[in-house]
Amino acid sequence: MTSHASLSPAQAAARLEEFTVIDVRAPGEYASGHVPGALNVPLDRLPEALPALKSASARGTLLMVCASGVRSTRACEVLSGADIDALTLTGGTSAWEGDGRGLDRPEGAGAVWPMERQVRLAAGSLVVAGLVAGLRFPAARWLSVGIGSGLVFSALTNTCGMAAALSKLPHNRAPRTAADLNTTLEALQK
Repeated sequence: MTSHASLSPAQAAARLEEFTVIDVRAPGEYASGHVPGALNVPLDRLPEALPALKSASARGTLLMVCASGVRSTRACEVLSGADIDALTLTGGTSAWEGDGRGLDRPEGAGAVWPMERQVRLAAGSLVVAGLVAGLRFPAARWLSVGIGSGLVFSALTNTCGMAAALSKLPHNRAPRTAADLNTTLEALQK
């Protein structure tokens, strides 16, 4: 039986050594601060990591983490479909840090906005651009319609194509000194 129950930051911190902590944010977000000991497996790369995560879950419980809990909950759903048990951190790294707990930050890593905030900025900017351009070129309003429709689809399916696209931008990629996914997957297999 699989589950995707959640733990509060206090509950997770009390048992942190029991978990293999997996941060499913974009590498740039992860590098800007993560739960101590967390390994980075971005949500969009989760399918290729399933064998390694299955191996790690056989040795102990997986705790999935993101910025707010939305992506880690989605990760738990994906893992559940592969018959892998996992828990999620309620409120993500934001709640962890808000609860007075420290985040590991690699030296020299810059702060990156959480993906949800990046999506809100991009979507809002595109909607406004479509409306403003629509004053001169009425067909440009379709940009706003497209973005609004995409947001509705995103909410209904609990997926986000814009987040997937934004995660490919250079500022959301891991610093050159960070471990790549293959290194992380090898660590999970041990």
